[in-house]
Amino acid sequence: MPRRARKPLGHDRRVLLLALAAGLPGVALSLALLWHGGYSAKVLWTFGVLVGALWLGFAFAVRDAVVHPLQTLSNLLAALREEDFSFRARAPRLDDALGEAMTEVNALAATLREQRLGALEAGALLRKVMEEIDVAVFALDGEQRLRLANRAGERLLGQPVERLLGRTAAELSLGDLLAGDAPRVFDARFPGGAGRWELRRGTLRQGGLPLRLLVLSNVSRALRDEERQAWQRLIRVLGHELNNSLAPIKSIAGSLESLLDREPRAADTDADMKRGLTVIVSRAESLSRFTEAYARLARLPPPQLGPLSVGELLTRVARLETRVPISVTPGPELMLRADRDQLEQLLINLLRNAADASLETGGCVRLGWGRSGRPAQLDVWVEDEGPGLPNTANLFVPFFTTKPQGSGIGLVLGRQIAEAHSGSLTLENRRDARGCRAHLRLPL
Repeated sequence: MPRRARKPLGHDRRVLLLALAAGLPGVALSLALLWHGGYSAKVLWTFGVLVGALWLGFAFAVRDAVVHPLQTLSNLLAALREEDFSFRARAPRLDDALGEAMTEVNALAATLREQRLGALEAGALLRKVMEEIDVAVFALDGEQRLRLANRAGERLLGQPVERLLGRTAAELSLGDLLAGDAPRVFDARFPGGAGRWELRRGTLRQGGLPLRLLVLSNVSRALRDEERQAWQRLIRVLGHELNNSLAPIKSIAGSLESLLDREPRAADTDADMKRGLTVIVSRAESLSRFTEAYARLARLPPPQLGPLSVGELLTRVARLETRVPISVTPGPELMLRADRDQLEQLLINLLRNAADASLETGGCVRLGWGRSGRPAQLDVWVEDEGPGLPNTANLFVPFFTTKPQGSGIGLVLGRQIAEAHSGSLTLENRRDARGCRAHLRLPL
């Protein structure tokens, strides 16, 4: 018959056997001395039983002294595993190894309790925010089945979340949102409403499984408000410019009509007619330039990106302005992917504005560039020594200008070029001296 595998002894039994083995030589020596000491049988049995009882009592006491603290530690760790952080070891001593172990377990329990409370509070806050925000949030697993949806998502899909969970993205009309560019703005109709939506995507993990996150926000109202404000500003500026041209044309046309109706005609009638027609032609040409500038602003094509040396471009543009001294502060050798023609036009406009401002005070213009930030960005600045900006609120309003012959589209066009390159353009008065500072930032 095959031999059965012997079960290994437990830790408490090993400790008991080791304690018995440690006391066995002393017990054996004591019994031997009693046996050969010539004592009576009564004495031998009395002391023999006493020695054996003491031997077994101390052995079991040693076992309990080792096993009971380990059982306490086991109970504490089991409570921690069950996420019950209220248990503590009672008054552990700090002057021995066992007390230090108990102290560390108590500290671990306190730390886990604080972290657990923090996680519960953060989770409750996140759930509350998810329920209250007016943004639809969906989480789908690797099989494109819905695993999470907030209250706004329920309203968007027109069903309670209990009916939505487990259904595929195609069944919920969300399949197209998993492909294509993101973020993006698109028009769509859902069971809970139609309009213009902004889509953002991301990833998260729940229970160790990766989930795809879809975030949909209705931007129709915000875009309508922005469009309305833009139209109001545009109509205000257009009305101002049109009135500036049509009012004198109407007045002069009425005066010329009265001259034609006058009988007999005066000797200087022809001269007055010519002067009036000259003014009408001048105002018509001004109005034509205005509409042409508007067309340029509306027809800005997308940039054609290509490699571009920053230092070479800025040095060449600086040579084009000869009315005032241009001081170029050299920067690092940088390469940029940009539309050469558009970026050159932007820099020419900035230098021209700076030169116009410096001409009023007899100052100069400084041009420089550098690298900053992570990810890396190109910083280009143009500083003038002019009188500064009296009003910075309307700088980027189309057709707003402080120059007598200005069109009011240079800065607006420049900002459009910068934003088309995923950059920004800002203007502000200098703090260290008189004048203005233009700051162009583009990603490298």
